[in-house]
Amino acid sequence: MSQIYESQGSLTFSKGEFLLAGKPFRIISGAIHYFRTFPQNWNDRLQKMKACGLNTIETYVPWNLHEENPGEFNFSGILDVRQFLQQAHQLGLYVIFRPGPYICSEWDFGGLPAWLLSDPDMKVRSNYEGYLNASRRYFNELLPKIVDLQYSRGGPIIAFQIENEFGSYSGDVTHLHEIKKMYIEHGLQELFLTSDNVAGLTVDVFYQHALPTANFKDIKEGRQLFEQIRKWSPEFPLMVTEFWTGWFDHWTSAHDGLDVQDYAYYLMEILKTGASVNFYMFHGGTNFGFMNGANQESTYKPDVTSYDYDALLTEKGDITPKYLKTRELLMKYIYGPQGITLPDIPGDSRVKAYGNRTASGYIRFETFLSSVKSVELERPVPMEMLQTNGEYGQNFGFTLYRANVPHTSAVMAFANLPADRAQIFVNGTLVATLGWKDKNQALRLPKQEHTEGSVRLDILVENHGRVNYGTEELGVLNNQRKGIIGEMTIDGQLLKNVTAFVLDFKNKFSDSNDFGGTDDVKVPGIFKTTLNITDEPSDTFLFMKGWGKGVVLVNDFNIGRYWSAGPQQTLYLPGSLLRKGDNQIVWFEQERIGQDIIFTDRPILDVNNQSTITLD
Repeated sequence: MSQIYESQGSLTFSKGEFLLAGKPFRIISGAIHYFRTFPQNWNDRLQKMKACGLNTIETYVPWNLHEENPGEFNFSGILDVRQFLQQAHQLGLYVIFRPGPYICSEWDFGGLPAWLLSDPDMKVRSNYEGYLNASRRYFNELLPKIVDLQYSRGGPIIAFQIENEFGSYSGDVTHLHEIKKMYIEHGLQELFLTSDNVAGLTVDVFYQHALPTANFKDIKEGRQLFEQIRKWSPEFPLMVTEFWTGWFDHWTSAHDGLDVQDYAYYLMEILKTGASVNFYMFHGGTNFGFMNGANQESTYKPDVTSYDYDALLTEKGDITPKYLKTRELLMKYIYGPQGITLPDIPGDSRVKAYGNRTASGYIRFETFLSSVKSVELERPVPMEMLQTNGEYGQNFGFTLYRANVPHTSAVMAFANLPADRAQIFVNGTLVATLGWKDKNQALRLPKQEHTEGSVRLDILVENHGRVNYGTEELGVLNNQRKGIIGEMTIDGQLLKNVTAFVLDFKNKFSDSNDFGGTDDVKVPGIFKTTLNITDEPSDTFLFMKGWGKGVVLVNDFNIGRYWSAGPQQTLYLPGSLLRKGDNQIVWFEQERIGQDIIFTDRPILDVNNQSTITLD
């Protein structure tokens, strides 16, 4: 037998069993992502985790939020990872820390910052110098903030994951060595692990440097993975770093999840093996703003705003039948035989239906454009290349490309379909929409009657979320630039002299004096209303019934995208984002003007299940 990894930390293993500070230990963990849940709700979720019988939390760390622009770091508010870990510690929970730099997680670009793509030669998840240098700068900021929270120093962290599911991406484990080296240089010494799914647990040369663990939903795949780990060494304890408790949804696809009975069977079989387990997800939370990821299989599939995941807790943190079944099984197989009782289950947070509100203000699209950054271009380029932030470009949102073209009927052609969805306007009138399912990369612009000279061509491109998972061989991750990609022609002539507008919706609409009346409105446009709250704010759900597609900001915070195409129909609005008195609700609508917007007390995550909510 070849040499295997030996932990130098407080969490070790022997004869297929974990030992914490020398004593037998079984990890019963759950995933909660601090960046998907407001800080005011962290304690509630962690208390419910304790009451379910878990002893450990697991969290990823999103590089693209902590360093949204190069060298500009943010570890405050919803990104105060240290405070989150300290709250877990105060409740007696251990921590599995997964700092990446790549995290997958159905998160935009797998957590990697989009500005990496301003380098045309960028090769992520590799030893490409530009990628390693950027990763090193990030870890120089992140890791010193948590190094003293290791168990060996009196903190809660018992394990660190190296990268994420690398086996399904590449066989070049020299990259994993580089990441591990960065960890060690910053004083990380607790147990190192890797985790892979059934497509990736084939890289058999890294088990000498980290503990291999498994990711799966179905126990059939789990047994395959366990067999491979045992084949490498019977000394290795079995650990399911991601037991997928449900699943995520894609826009325009059917609502997904995992039936509670199937889930219970898979969990029971895991527990019977004696394996440790991390419930991914225990609480999913929300892809606030533009942070949802996407998949690229036979076609592009962007994820919805909700990351409810059909997990043990709902998106707003409520107890589910899956939670109760989990608690029951943990009592049966682990705690009951030891005579251990569990804490009482905390109650769910307040939720309230605040009723209907009508749009009370409106900003014309042209007026809005005058308030955003713009850049003059010789030819269209992707948003990441716009250089609106020094040498770096735009990360998220929409980009509007504007140019003057001949007024006669013309054929417009793209070398590649705009990424990911483009609305095409001539003199302010919508003439076509190109989505990721379209096959035709060319279209004829209608002739403009009673027009001389040129007409104004606007192409509004929405970045619907970068792909977060794929293989190096297919090259998907290195090709996640958004906007207009490659050449664009009008009647065979390259489009030139273009103005690009950055619509990342970081505007402080609460300070805006541009809102006017709603007598004469059209889309796209910016709308607003006011929600007045007289008592302590409660959680609620926003239903954009009758409206088409857009994004909502509450008190200047972007709570995410909505789209009548579904499956998701409501947006979760945490009570901690609201305040007593007036709350400003602003939305950018792209397609269709509706009637009232509805604040309801229940979510609609399936477009086929909205009959219970009606207008008053």
